[in-house]
This record gives sequence, structure tokens and C-alpha cells, in this order.
Amino acid sequence: MDDTRIVAWDHELRAAHSKLRAALELARDSVDEGADAASGPAADLTLFCVGFCSALDGHHRSEDAGLFPELRAEHPELGPVIDKLMQDHSMLSYLLADLRAAIDGGAEPADLHRHLDGIGAIMESHFAYEERQVLVPLAALRSTRPVTELLGPL
Repeated sequence: MDDTRIVAWDHELRAAHSKLRAALELARDSVDEGADAASGPAADLTLFCVGFCSALDGHHRSEDAGLFPELRAEHPELGPVIDKLMQDHSMLSYLLADLRAAIDGGAEPADLHRHLDGIGAIMESHFAYEERQVLVPLAALRSTRPVTELLGPL
């Protein structure tokens, strides 16, 4: 087993979170561009917002199905932390569904920004908690599974 691969999981999680933050900003920008008919088609809004929703949801599904079971196996004391993180995932999934419905319903840019702001606030709180609680155990995680199985296809 490659030792550099073993200690990289904490870096992989931080990189995934950075990519998701960037995707959220693209979604926000697409709302603004979609509001200005001269600067971008409404399709961009759908592309970036739905892309962000899919990326965040995929990341959380992969953590729930791949990363968290491995962390629980190596660090059973993290059970309550992992339960809380999974609860956050459920809440974010609900908020993402609301955003998708707002997009499909042709919501105004201000409404879409409220959805994105709410998702962004919960996402940031979740990421900060996750990084505080699991980065150290992740640094020692002994998994040879592909990154996409544990953190999603980012």
C-alpha cells in the first residue's frame, strides 16, 4: 500500500469542500447572469445550480455509503459525530430539493439567492464541523478505495 495515499484522505476532503464552495459560487453567479438577459441564457442557471446540487448531493451520498462506514470501523468513538454529519446531509438534501423545485418553477433571482444562501450557510457550518471532527482520523484512514467512492465524483 502506498503510504502517501494513506495520509492523503484529509487533504482529499479539504479539496472536495473547496470544489463544492467554488460550485456554489458558480451557481450564485449563474443566478445573477440569468437575471440579466443580455449576459447569459437561463440554461446556464439550470446547468450551474443543478450541477452544484448534484455535486453536493453526490459528495454526501458517497460519504454516507463509503467514507463514514470506514471511519466508524476504524474509529467507533466517532459514531455520534458521524450521526450528526449524516443528519446534516439529510437536511441539505431537503434544501437542495427545494432549490431544484424553485428553479423548475421559474423562481425570481432573489428567491434563488435565498435558497443558495441557506444552503451555503448550512454547508459551511457542516464543512467546518466535519473538518474539526474528522480530519485527524482521516489522516490515518487506511482505505485503498477510489476517492470517488468515499468522497464523490468531484
